[in-house]
Parts: sequence; C-alpha cells; structure tokens
Amino acid sequence: MDHDPPIRYVEPVYRPPSEAESLILPVTDGCSWNQCSFCEMYRAPQKRFRARDEAEVLESIRRTGADEGESVRRVFLADGDALVLPTRRLLAYLEAIRTHLPSVRRVSSYCLARNLNKKSVSELKDLCDAGLKLAYLGAESGDATVLARVSKGESVESTRAALDKLGQAGIRRSVMIINGLGGESLSAQHADNSARLINATAPEYLSTLVLTLHDDGARFRATWPDWQPLSQSGLFREMERFLSALDLRRTLFRSDHASNWLVLKGTLGADKARLLAQVRAAIDRPEAAALRAPWMRGL
Repeated sequence: MDHDPPIRYVEPVYRPPSEAESLILPVTDGCSWNQCSFCEMYRAPQKRFRARDEAEVLESIRRTGADEGESVRRVFLADGDALVLPTRRLLAYLEAIRTHLPSVRRVSSYCLARNLNKKSVSELKDLCDAGLKLAYLGAESGDATVLARVSKGESVESTRAALDKLGQAGIRRSVMIINGLGGESLSAQHADNSARLINATAPEYLSTLVLTLHDDGARFRATWPDWQPLSQSGLFREMERFLSALDLRRTLFRSDHASNWLVLKGTLGADKARLLAQVRAAIDRPEAAALRAPWMRGL
C-alpha cells in the first residue's frame, strides 16, 4: 500500500487568510518575478521558481480525490503565481479537479498582473468556466513612484488592465494594498493613488496588510535607503486617508491580516462611515482601541 502523501509540499507554504480551509495544490514552486524588495516569501533556495511536472500535479489530484474527494470544497492553486502557466495546462488541472474532486465549488490562485495580461479575456473566461472563480492580485500600491521604488515590476496601468480583464472574464478579484509601503515621504500619494486605482477597478474584495520587513529590511533599504517607516499613528492616518477617498458600493473590505494593528471588516460603501470611525478612534485614543498586542502580529 502506498503511504506517501498525495501532494508534495515545499516549505514554507503560503496562502491567503481566506483559504484557511482550502486544499493547497502546488502547481508551481516559488514566484516567477520574485524581485519585490519588500517580499521574502519565496527567497529560500528550495523555492526557486519552477513549474511542477504536469503528470505529478494530475496524479496528486487523482490521489487526493481517491482519499478525500467528497470532502474538499475549495482548492487554492499554489505557489505565488499559478496563472503564469499556459492556459492549456491550467484547464487540464481544472478538468482533473472536476473529475476527481467533484465537491469542489471554488478554485482560486494568486496571480501577477504581467502574466494575466499575456492571456486574452477569452482564455480567462475559459478558465472561469472550468472552475477558476477567484484571483488574488497584490497591487501593493496605486502610485507609480512607490511601485518603482519597491521593484514591483508593474505599472499602475498594467495592474488596472489585469484587474479589468479578470472582471470581464467573470473571475472575482481580491486586491491587496500594503499600508505603510510608501513610508513617511510618500504616504499621502500612496493612499490617494491606491484609492484611485481601487475606485477605477471596483474589485469584489479588497484587503490591506501592514508592511512587515525581515532582517531589519536590509534588502528593502538597499534600494530605498532614505525610506522611513510610519509610526502606528501614521499607519492609521494613512488608512483613514485611503478609506476616505474610496467610492465603492459592494466591495467586501478586510484589514484582518495578522500584520495589522487594527482589525477592520465591512462592506464599502455601506460600512464606510463605521470603518472610518474605528480608525479615527484608534488615532485619537489608541489606548482604548481594540488593537492587537505586538506579539500577536506577524506576516
């Protein structure tokens, strides 16, 4: 009898908070860009980018289905950028999921704008029809200067084009903005232009996390030596400015990642006033706000 686990994982494995109960299915290892100065997720040698062998992935799906096919409801395609793969290969994986994991109702993935923009809307519609229902895109910022300073490798225009393509294809979009990424000097334009990007694309989901640098941010500071971090109050003020500028109607907003001091949850715009009141209370009376203890925060 074969006792090997059906899926081979290369640690560390990352997934969005909302995929906590999903089956994590690696179809690539690492990130195809992996040059963002703020990100250490895929820097370990074993996480060097590569596409998984197609036969291995298909066999993992088959074996998982044989073991627990009726219990899996959601699948997250890992690692950092599954949608870099050719559409044909992704469709083969989605077909195998439908065949061997018939209870799955949603397949999702991280994605990079540059790779999405290489696919046509028709290709993305095919992926949606085959089961890919949600894509997580780390916009990080809507400000061109900030994006350049952190080596994101994207422009505001490329990010917007990718989000528009996903929307046209019917794939729901979850967009991430990093609170504090612009530091003290670029905080205002980071907030204003990020809000402008989100207003222009109106994603179904929006979330924020607080910039967290490892090893004192040596790699980050090497490319941005005069960058100065925001204080806790500065982070709240940037969040207030960002939320104030948003003009949305049905976007689900979450600022509940472990890096955040202040947990915020609501729908924009129905809950905008309440969310702003929570932020203002944290600015005015941080000692009375329900903030995370420092030991509870992390990436």
